[in-house]
This record gives sequence, C-alpha cells and structure tokens, in this order.
Amino acid sequence: MSVLSGLVCVHNEEARLAECLERLAFCDEIVVVADRCTDRSEAIARKMGARVVSGIFPVEGLRKEAGVAACRGDWILELDADEAVTPALAREIRETVARSTADWHQVPVDNYVGAQLVRHGWGGSFGASSVARLFRRGVKSWKSERVHPGTIFTGVYGGRLHNAILHKVDDDIADMVQRLNRYTALRGQDLADSGKIKSLWDDLFRGVRRFYKCYVSRKGYKEGDMGFLIAIMAGLYPLLSNLKAREIRALNGVQTVRSSGGAVIGLTVEDTRLGHSA
Repeated sequence: MSVLSGLVCVHNEEARLAECLERLAFCDEIVVVADRCTDRSEAIARKMGARVVSGIFPVEGLRKEAGVAACRGDWILELDADEAVTPALAREIRETVARSTADWHQVPVDNYVGAQLVRHGWGGSFGASSVARLFRRGVKSWKSERVHPGTIFTGVYGGRLHNAILHKVDDDIADMVQRLNRYTALRGQDLADSGKIKSLWDDLFRGVRRFYKCYVSRKGYKEGDMGFLIAIMAGLYPLLSNLKAREIRALNGVQTVRSSGGAVIGLTVEDTRLGHSA
C-alpha cells in the first residue's frame, strides 16, 4: 500500500497550524518545516505528532526541498498553513494514491476572502484556482524565487482531482492589500538581484493584460466588487514589483538604464561618475 506524507512549511503560524494539521490526520505521516519560527508553531506541530524540520531558509524553494527530503512516503500532499483538506478530498486523495499510475496531480482550490468564497478571476501571481500539490516523492522541484517559485515536474501528469482544498487566502480587503505589498517586495528583490528589470511600459502593458485575463477571461466579473479588486491586484503586481526593484537598486547605488538595443542594464554610481555608458 502506498504511504502518504503530508507536508506543511510554516513561518510563525501558531494561530492556524493546528486546524491545518488536524485535517491531515488521514496521512500516514506529517512533516512540518519550521522556517525561523519564534512563536509556538514548532511546539504545536510536535504536540500533534508531526516530525519537525527547523532551520533558516532564505528562499521558499529551499524549505520545500528540505521538507520533501524529510518525507518518507511514496506520495506527498503539500499544504500551506492557511489551507485545509475536506473529508471528501481526503477520501479522494487516498483513493488516488492507491490506484494512480501517474506521478503528479493538480488539486482544485476554493479561495475564501473572509467568509466569501471567490471562485473566479484568480491568477497573475496573486492566486490560483488549481495547484499541483499531490505528487510522488522525487518528481517535483522548485526554482529560486523568493515568492511563488516556479516548479519543475518529471514523470507523468495524472489529471486534476474533483474535490478542492479550502484556502483562507485573505481575512479582508486590508489583508489583501498587505499581501500585495509583501509579494511585490519579495518579487522586487528577486528582480533587483538578477538585474532582469523590464521597462515600466512593458510591465504596465503586462499589468493591463493580467487585469483583462483575470476579470474577463477568468470571469472575475462574476464575483462583483471582489472580482474587480482581485483583477486590479493582479494587474498591479508586475508594475509594483518593477518599481520596487528600481528602488532597491537605487538605494544600493545602481542606476537602471536602457541600452540602444532595449536591454535593461545596471550602472553603479561610480560608473556614471566615470562616464561609462551602456
């Protein structure tokens, strides 16, 4: 019989970790990665029978990789602390790992803002309606971005499950705005480090396109005011990330300029004093 591991990576999640772990009781084991936790998250995890991996992980992908390495199961179900598994999804997951010949599966997500279920309009690095969270050990890896790192899968895709993960994505609009600020700060740092900063016009166009995709193509209009707000947030994401990256580089003494070929190049303050050009 296939062994199923539940994996949760946390940073100071004492307020909601217990409920998340309670919903993972159907797994054969639970692994919690505690990243620089200063609250009771580790104690709660151990009290509930989880195996805890403690450490300092500079980027999200590293703590995910540490968690996978600690799992002993053939299959891994990956959750965040603000997510929960329903009894129906738990049954479907057990049935899937028992019979699936594939290597990974998508799982639908029901996103809640406060008490409101918002089904439409998610996307553009600001939310997802389906996630690849059920996979065999060894087939999923993460890239090095600080927030929502890209993932790489090997093996065979087995399709999407029917039942959804419950995701308490934001408490209210203020919480959503704070999340946008956090995400764009982290994305801005990634862009500043890499130097891969597009022009403001490029990211303005990307923002407009993302708004259209979320509000029209993904039917965010069906969610009323909340759908409009989510589309606005998704549209602002690339533009704010760009501006924050420029701010970070300016504070570090690097000017962002464009060469005649259109590439974005960083010049230090000393370069500009010496008259160096792109």
